[in-house]
Amino acid sequence: MKKLLLSCLAGLAAGGAWAEYPEKPINLVVPFSAGGPTDKVARDLAEALRKPLGATIVIENIGGAGGTLGATKVARAAPDGYTLLLHHIGMATSPALYRTMQYKTLEDFEYLGLINEVPMTLIGKPTLPANNYAELVKWMDANKGKINLANAGLGAASHLCGLLFQSTTKIEMTTVPYKGTGPAMTDLLGGQVDLMCDQTTNTTQQIDTGKVKAYAVTSAKRLAGPVLSKLPTMEEVGLKGFTVAIWHGVYAPKGTPKAVQDKIAAALKVALKDPDFVKREEALGAVIVTDKRINGPEHKKFVEAEMIKWSAVIKAAGQYAD
Repeated sequence: MKKLLLSCLAGLAAGGAWAEYPEKPINLVVPFSAGGPTDKVARDLAEALRKPLGATIVIENIGGAGGTLGATKVARAAPDGYTLLLHHIGMATSPALYRTMQYKTLEDFEYLGLINEVPMTLIGKPTLPANNYAELVKWMDANKGKINLANAGLGAASHLCGLLFQSTTKIEMTTVPYKGTGPAMTDLLGGQVDLMCDQTTNTTQQIDTGKVKAYAVTSAKRLAGPVLSKLPTMEEVGLKGFTVAIWHGVYAPKGTPKAVQDKIAAALKVALKDPDFVKREEALGAVIVTDKRINGPEHKKFVEAEMIKWSAVIKAAGQYAD
């Protein structure tokens, strides 16, 4: 009985200790370079979180190794709520891509909620002669063995979408990995590579200004908005079952106090309804998550299912990191 009483008192004391959280700025680690699509989502979210959480959110970009370097830092950080992670689908695909990692995806983090889902767009260099997907198919057939497909590096969203595109079309392409979305897009604009499949958050402006050719989106149905609504889905152009959404979620180090997790989770729910945040995300083709995956336990179940799904795609392609 005495041990039970002491345990209860300790729990109450711990809860009281975190009652004033947050008392200082919070670091939100983005495991990719600044200016990329995940960074854009993080900066929009940081602004929307500032008021409901009552703290400044500082973005810390730690790129490299397909997002695993930044994720490792958060997994090893003090579990006090002042170091958080915003990661995309790479959270689920890294275990299949990397033979060794410094953290365990399902064991070393607290899952705080899914934020959004971002479709992909299949785009081409501005000088590509194909102006629609039917013309692209003819061009690809005529240029087999000479097509270059850019991506932002092993494990990046563009890499995953590219793998699925090659496996679905049965057309082999030369994969050209870059150290980030920025340099990959630069070379696509300059005509050094032919195609890329990347998130709408990174391609909408380039499509709108006519700097790239756009062929299709990977959503289940056509997207809204003046730019993306003009594009057919992959299903419409004949690639059955080709739907890809790059989701983003928020995580804390394992062992972060429940009281702190609850405060962050509650603030996230408020942020996802912020009109300015919603408007900015929708303008980029992102869909705000409103279902049960905004809750930590369901978020974790979803990631586990995604790990199983993408493991099969990656193993079939045989592309792994050392």
